Amino acid sequence: MAYASSFDLVKLYAPSRLNYRKQIKQRKQRFVVFSSQNGAVPTAVKKLKVAYQGVPGAYSEFAAKTACPDCTPLPCRAFLDAITAVEEGKADLAVLPVESTMEGTALRNYDLLLRHDLPIVQEVSMYVHYCLLAMPGVQKGELKKVISHPLALAHCGRALAQLGVDHEAVEDTAGAVELLLSNRMLDTAAIASSQAALLYGLDVLAQDVQDESWNVTRFLILSKDKSIPKKNKFGSKTSLVVAHHTGTLTVLLKLLSAFSARNINLTKLEVNPSRTDGPVLVLDPKEGGPLKEFPCVLYVDFEGSMDDQKIKDALAEISEFPVFIRTLGSYSCDPHIYGLQ
Repeated sequence: MAYASSFDLVKLYAPSRLNYRKQIKQRKQRFVVFSSQNGAVPTAVKKLKVAYQGVPGAYSEFAAKTACPDCTPLPCRAFLDAITAVEEGKADLAVLPVESTMEGTALRNYDLLLRHDLPIVQEVSMYVHYCLLAMPGVQKGELKKVISHPLALAHCGRALAQLGVDHEAVEDTAGAVELLLSNRMLDTAAIASSQAALLYGLDVLAQDVQDESWNVTRFLILSKDKSIPKKNKFGSKTSLVVAHHTGTLTVLLKLLSAFSARNINLTKLEVNPSRTDGPVLVLDPKEGGPLKEFPCVLYVDFEGSMDDQKIKDALAEISEFPVFIRTLGSYSCDPHIYGLQ
């Protein structure tokens, strides 16, 4: 049994199924299960399950719904649980936040990308605007504590200082809202989204409490499907890592030279040097999945697909050095930044 891509329009070729095709369009479903007996003939329609870390109302859930509006979100306790859900077939896709304008790559999920074989199939960038939420009727002057995800608390440092109250870190923003409700905390507020306030029936005491108005988080959508998506109106972007045991500067210069000579536009280049907590572990899918240790890894994003000949030539040139190259995915290069609807 084969599956259609979840991010491309489904093309149905069987003339006898024209009515069925109309029904699919009307329902706006994007995932079709095909019958192996009759070729590309749809036999059933299935909603995508998208795993994310957190509870309903979390920003990762909004990213999942932005990427796949008709999906069924699957909340998970941890980011690793979301990845495992896809690996075990309990979900079709997983959502991972990987970097933000305020914290850089401090969202720390690149290690999960390197240790698991789930290619990136889409990216979603979203504005993150934090609100101060409280139980109905609670006023600012009654607050003694604010709870939220550690990064949300860090992003709202000035607002917390002005409030002059204690703050406590919990697993995620929407989880803070749940905790607020389940314990009927009348002296505590949560930092979360305005949508979480609507979902859980809380009062918004203040909007846009983050320190910087420009606060964007990049989310990656992961899948077990290893086929390279077709180019779309946005073009393609590719993410890969170059791991090595040699001099970082030499490898970096070689990489820049190979891409520059072919006019390949880099959108991200970050060096992860040796760390005090040990080497970087990278899964090698081609050799059955062993984790290899490297003292240094270069993270590279660039415009284009692995199908492009000039990119193949660039990687072939880089491979002349003793390096390990692993493609993390080629996917839609969507330039839009989405907000909560």
